[in-house]
Order: sequence, then structure tokens, then C-alpha cells
Amino acid sequence: SASYIGKKSAENAIKKLSPKTISSRKCPVIFDADVSSSIFSYLLSALSGSNQYNKNTFLLGSISKKILPEYIDIYEDPHSIKTIGARPYDNDGVATRKQHFIQNGIVKKYILSQYSANKLKMQTTANSGGVSNLIISDSQNLTLDELFAKMGTGLFITELMGSGTNMTTGDYSQGATGFWVEKGQIQYPVTKITVAGNLTDMLNQITAISSNDIDKRKNIKCGSILISSMTVAG
Repeated sequence: SASYIGKKSAENAIKKLSPKTISSRKCPVIFDADVSSSIFSYLLSALSGSNQYNKNTFLLGSISKKILPEYIDIYEDPHSIKTIGARPYDNDGVATRKQHFIQNGIVKKYILSQYSANKLKMQTTANSGGVSNLIISDSQNLTLDELFAKMGTGLFITELMGSGTNMTTGDYSQGATGFWVEKGQIQYPVTKITVAGNLTDMLNQITAISSNDIDKRKNIKCGSILISSMTVAG
């Protein structure tokens, strides 16, 4: 309802008043569900057929390689009813199907249109125009509160700014705002910070993905992500 949206907006704005800065350090980081899908969008780009045949990816030749913890699966469910991103066929007119791109942390297939499949001498995965209702699944089934408890002390990121990702090397850097967390509890808002790392390390260091705050307004369905260590520049 409009009243609920207005109340939540006001609460979120009040929480961000009088932000502080923090010193540079390495610490655990949670990416809120509002921004977590951006991490996996870089992963999808790295697995795309075009970046594979152009050799412009940090995941070049990664079929059958483990790139995520074993409790994480990434799959698409394109025939889910009344769901953003669902579709019966891709832009090439090829029928879509439920399929895993990553299972138990291991790459099973690239994301291919008919053109990129031909270039790589593979079969299309019916992904011309992108993925269809992609789901990031964590078998640990933890809540966001459990992610905070697991993190203990660290940074909770709610907004990202700019784009500083090198798709060839996987180097990652973005401006951010959010909250500082201690003993699993939010302490105060923080601003004027940059988070950095390498996507290969970040993916391997995903400790958990929450299951109770998945943002269903996007084509990539993903909860908040806890990464065990990143560089934070204050």
C-alpha cells in the first residue's frame, strides 16, 4: 500500500541521518538484497558466450571449474507464472527451459545465444537477450538476521555508486554507503567509502546468502550476500 511504502521510505531516510566515516581496513561485508544482484550480474557477464569467444573474461574456459562455495546453485526458471523475467522463448525464438548454470559451486554451462553458441561450437542455451528469471540459491537457508550474527563486526552496504569492474581481470571497486555493524547489530550509518576486491576471491568467499529478503522485483532473484573479507577504503 502507499502508506506502507511511505512509512518504509521515511524510516530508511531517518536511519541514514548523521552518517560517519570509517578508517580503511579489511572486514566482512554484507551486500543488501537491493544491491546484491549486481555482484552476480558481473558473474553472468563473465559466463556469457560473447565474453568467452572474445576472451574478455576472468572466467575464461571455466566449464567444470569450481568458482563458488558448494552450497550455492545458480539456475533459471523461465516458466514460473507471473514472475518478472519469465518468458517462453528467447530473442532467437528458441524455447526456454529450466537449467543450471552453476551447480554445487561448479560451472555447468555458459550463457549462450545461437550466435555465441555457433562461435564456440556449442549448443544454444536459449539466452539470446539475457537470462530468464535467474535464481541464486543457497542450501544453508539462513535469514538476514543470521547473516548479521554470522558476520559479527563488519560493513552492511545498502547503496553502490559508479562502476569500477575490469571484466578481464575481475578487479572490482565501487563507492558505497551503508551501516557499520558490531556484535551482529547495526551501530550507525557510514558514507564516503569504497569497497574493493577481486571477483574471483569475492565469489569464493561468499559465506552465505539470505533466503528471507529476496528482491522479487528483478530478473536476478537474490537475497543479501555475506562475503568474509573485502578491502574497505575510508
